[in-house]
Formats: sequence, C-alpha cells, structure tokens
Amino acid sequence: MHYVCILRSIEGDHFYVGRTDDLRSRVKSHNAGNVRHTSKFGPWRLCTYLAFSDEVRAISFENYLKSGSGRAFAAKRL
Repeated sequence: MHYVCILRSIEGDHFYVGRTDDLRSRVKSHNAGNVRHTSKFGPWRLCTYLAFSDEVRAISFENYLKSGSGRAFAAKRL
C-alpha cells in the first residue's frame, strides 16, 4: 500500500503532507528528528492518512494536497 498522510505538530500550528509505504515507521522518523524539514517543529501527530493501491494515484493526491486548492480542501474537510 502507498499512504498519503497529514501530520500536525503538537506544539504549534504546522502541517506536513507526505507519502510513504510504511506509515508507522515514517511517523516515528519524523518524531525522532530524522527528517530535516520537520525536525524543528516536532513532535508530530498523525492527523489523517489515505491508502492507495496505486503509487501513481498516491503521488498525484500528495501533489494535490500540496497545492493551494489542496491545502484549502484539507483544512476544510480533513
């Protein structure tokens, strides 16, 4: 499975959108400070995730969530 996830920093109002094949490991990696982009805003909690059987669709949805209309969609519905 391919997962698109939205993480939210516990101590602030920061969000992260990403894609992974191993969701638990990826969240642990973010919380351990191993991801340069998110290390300064942790710890993180998983807000939501969607599972895709097709990697191309997962990539497409991740890119959508990172766009302006995708951020608005996520803020309103997820």
